[in-house]
Amino acid sequence: MRNDDLEHLRDLFSAFAPVAFKAMFGGHGIYRDGRILGIVVDGVPYLKVDAATRGDFEAAGSAPFAYEARGHVVAMRYWRAPDAALDSPEDFRPWARRAWEAALRAPLPKPKKQAAASPRKRPRAR
Repeated sequence: MRNDDLEHLRDLFSAFAPVAFKAMFGGHGIYRDGRILGIVVDGVPYLKVDAATRGDFEAAGSAPFAYEARGHVVAMRYWRAPDAALDSPEDFRPWARRAWEAALRAPLPKPKKQAAASPRKRPRAR
């Protein structure tokens, strides 16, 4: 993905809140305050959706990001940002807000377990 594309997305989010992008799996995650609220795949922004916001995305003609794994199609909880929302930061703001609200309702990921330290060997008594 080109830096110009990320800057355009950063500009779209500007009317809502500052965001950060992190490279992941050939695309980018979109983060606010450490929470993921969207992904970018092949230059296309997808926003986090849950049961409370899915109807809005469906009504706007959006569809989920999906990929094929082991012969099955897997649909994710990220839906394509509606085309009309991509015209300006003001048009994008309500969709960014929906994604943020869905991110806040989602459970936080479990902390990663740290590798167990190897037990220290005690010196042998002589």
